[in-house]
Amino acid sequence: MSMPSGSRAESSAERVLVWDLPVRIFHWTLVASFAGAWLTAESESWRLVHVTLGYTVAALVAFRIVWGFAGTRYARFAEFVKGPSAVVAYVKSMLAGRPTHFVGHNPAGAIAIVALLALAALVSLTGWAMYEEIGGKALEELHEGLASTMLGVAIVHVAGVVIGSFMHRENLVRAMFTGRKRLADD
Repeated sequence: MSMPSGSRAESSAERVLVWDLPVRIFHWTLVASFAGAWLTAESESWRLVHVTLGYTVAALVAFRIVWGFAGTRYARFAEFVKGPSAVVAYVKSMLAGRPTHFVGHNPAGAIAIVALLALAALVSLTGWAMYEEIGGKALEELHEGLASTMLGVAIVHVAGVVIGSFMHRENLVRAMFTGRKRLADD
């Protein structure tokens, strides 16, 4: 029985390891660390937990930057960071209802990844400076603003994952646990 044009079965023969174990551990540890830091931000009694989670986020960002240059194929920034024209072409394909499929991250997802990494680094840096009592109230406001912006980008990222999962007919959340995605259409 043949599949209708435009759809593909997600058989194991068509699936490839895209997100290696270090990327998946990074991803879910970053999610948990940022969520924990967000939830403990306003409590003085949880300050040490908040600071520890902030340092964890900083270490994770440092790891991901190194892995973005030295890691496996789909972990490397050169594999998925493609520039504005690729992002525009991808968004146009989505709006046309015929989204281009990428084995790794798509160009729009790449923007979210780079933005989240940059924001996580800045949130960590401003948090460290606050902990060292550098910068005063203005720095505290900047830290909170950056964290809120990061939360907003994370929400847009999750929305993109849901929309992408629907449009591409593949479970991207499951793929971030298993590391496997289907091969791109020819």
